[in-house]
Amino acid sequence: MNLNIPVSDIMTRQVLTIDVKNHLSEAERQMKKHKIRHMPVVKNGKIVGMLSLTDLLRISFADAVTESDFNPEVYDMFTIDQLMTRQVTSLKPDDTLRTAAELFVNHQFHALPVVNAQGEPIGIVTTTDLIKMMLI
Repeated sequence: MNLNIPVSDIMTRQVLTIDVKNHLSEAERQMKKHKIRHMPVVKNGKIVGMLSLTDLLRISFADAVTESDFNPEVYDMFTIDQLMTRQVTSLKPDDTLRTAAELFVNHQFHALPVVNAQGEPIGIVTTTDLIKMMLI
């Protein structure tokens, strides 16, 4: 596996984000609908945090609940701003897979947003993306 190729070659380009002002139930709904576990949180188009399904599980057992028996009351006690990870490490499109892999290993991340020069999300790279690349 060539670890010197840019992350832009394997990143998911249609990154799903959520605005910091949205409700937590919307975040869960989007994660379940799109079968994702991490979402960059944005404010005015720029990343201000990361929200994961694990963050939601900490307060609600989110993935054990179906849409038909979803109980949003627990989400009324918290905001995205309160649950998200604020210290976001991001990648630039020309960063290498090696850089991403080192960040995953050294910081126990599972997803890294890829941002343009203005700090706007243009993609996301996950540990699953790297594993898929290894299998090619």
